[in-house]
Amino acid sequence: MSDLYGSDAYSPVEIARRIESVGEVKARMATVPLVLLGVLAGAFIGLGAMLFVLVKSDPTLGFATSALLGGLVFAMGLFMVVVAGAELFTGNNLIVMAWADGRVSTRQVLRNWGIVCLANFVGAAGVAVLVFASGHAGLNGGAIGQQVVKIAVAKQELPFVTALLRGVLCNVLVCMAVWMAMAGRSVVDKAVAVMLPVMAFVAAGFEHSIANMYLMPLAMLLQHGGLTGFPAVTWSGMLGNLLPVILGNILGGAVLVAGIYHVIYRRTPQA
Repeated sequence: MSDLYGSDAYSPVEIARRIESVGEVKARMATVPLVLLGVLAGAFIGLGAMLFVLVKSDPTLGFATSALLGGLVFAMGLFMVVVAGAELFTGNNLIVMAWADGRVSTRQVLRNWGIVCLANFVGAAGVAVLVFASGHAGLNGGAIGQQVVKIAVAKQELPFVTALLRGVLCNVLVCMAVWMAMAGRSVVDKAVAVMLPVMAFVAAGFEHSIANMYLMPLAMLLQHGGLTGFPAVTWSGMLGNLLPVILGNILGGAVLVAGIYHVIYRRTPQA
């Protein structure tokens, strides 16, 4: 199949092999670099979410325009993860391909996901603290801070099943972005591969657990700092959002992307 793609890009079969090899490395990574790379990934996603809110806070933009532009700038976060190197929980759901081939154990997969998810939270929430302390939310007459809280309130009010399904759809697109980035042979290839799927999930209003780990703590900080006029964003509200979204992200990435592609390209013999 690689002959169909020439030297310009890796074929889907080659991508599957690369994903499995990378997944094995990730699952066996030592704890210290895994934690540090996880913190970086959370920070990168937080910075992307910061730009997303900046766009959404402009009332002169129409609904579709602000949604698409917001998704475009948010893609910077995943682009930094893919190119600079970092460990992102949602992307690491693709490790299931290596697990399905028997190259890593269930314990190694769960260890990676657990450590990376917690490290992502530290990175994303850490950026939220820095953004709060910098006064960034006061820009545009305070519209940025109000938009953060508005988004966070809407997230904590989502019904469980709605949050779960939006998490599924989100990580199908995120993992497809990572999958297609693995096809690229240049930085430009990877940028284009990441941009469109990420823009799609953000514009559609789907739920990314790590982005929420930035938005909801920042909303709580802003309300603690005196921003009023919205229902309170709480720890229990955040946990009530993160639980179904994390489960949905796993189903979308590990089952609907990694699982299906494993059956197609690794379990089924290729000519």
